[in-house]
Amino acid sequence: MSDTCHELLLRLAGRLPDDLLWRYRDWAASDAYAVLARSLPRTLLHGRIPLTDHEMRLLQDALVPYGAEPGAVSSVKGLDELPPTDYTFSPESPDRVSMGDSATVVLGATLRGRHGVGEVRSCWRIGPTGINRVLLVAATTGHARLTGELQRVLRALGEHDPCVEVVPSGLDLPPYHRAALAASELVCAGAESDEHLVLS
Repeated sequence: MSDTCHELLLRLAGRLPDDLLWRYRDWAASDAYAVLARSLPRTLLHGRIPLTDHEMRLLQDALVPYGAEPGAVSSVKGLDELPPTDYTFSPESPDRVSMGDSATVVLGATLRGRHGVGEVRSCWRIGPTGINRVLLVAATTGHARLTGELQRVLRALGEHDPCVEVVPSGLDLPPYHRAALAASELVCAGAESDEHLVLS
């Protein structure tokens, strides 16, 4: 269940507002699925955010067992395929090059050599809501909990709506993540050097 919910929230990056997405991911990290089951379908309906067939199955499998209203879930609009992302990405912060230095040092210290973690990469996202760091982490297990942990680290460092993308090995990346990855720079590597834990 944790993996299913995590994949759904991962795929909603760049489509759900950051202030909601980080909170939903925090709930997933603490197993608060009943709260997610009540909130996420309403958010998708209110924001008119459509889902692909695969995402719809993830939504049903992850949240209907925890009380999501089947009627609300089935009312979410469908989407044939994901469009290209509306954001642009840069390896450096466009407004202040040194802006990410302290966070990069802390993230490197937190994740360097960690078991279950592969590459850790970072870039900056530019869009209508401003400039945000996007952290991309390849991992084998504990995706939701690792996301929650890294979000708390970034919030403690002053990032109000942290964008943390913990990618399971072997996942076919959505357009948003492919674009972010193409502009990213390596922060550090965890203990796993397996080719499946290299973001590509």
